[in-house]
Amino acid sequence: MLYLVRMDVKIPHDMSEELAGEIKAREKIYAQQLQKDGQWRHLWRVVGEYANYSVFDVASNDELHDLLSKLPLFPYMQIVVTPLARHPSALA
Repeated sequence: MLYLVRMDVKIPHDMSEELAGEIKAREKIYAQQLQKDGQWRHLWRVVGEYANYSVFDVASNDELHDLLSKLPLFPYMQIVVTPLARHPSALA
């Protein structure tokens, strides 16, 4: 199943730069592993925002929830999930 996911990150202003950097480093490792595994198909930055649009390819709603909730930045995110279906006019 394909899902379009928007993630807006809101790191608290009082979080130390050191802690924020450590969390971001763990986030990058985890995100890149999911991409290598084929579950995180696309990752696009939203220009001018600390946000992204991503496409995930997972078997179920529960699997997506599990992957997202394990993101190190998850506690600091607002996430919107949109399930996707093939469009009948799409070439691919």
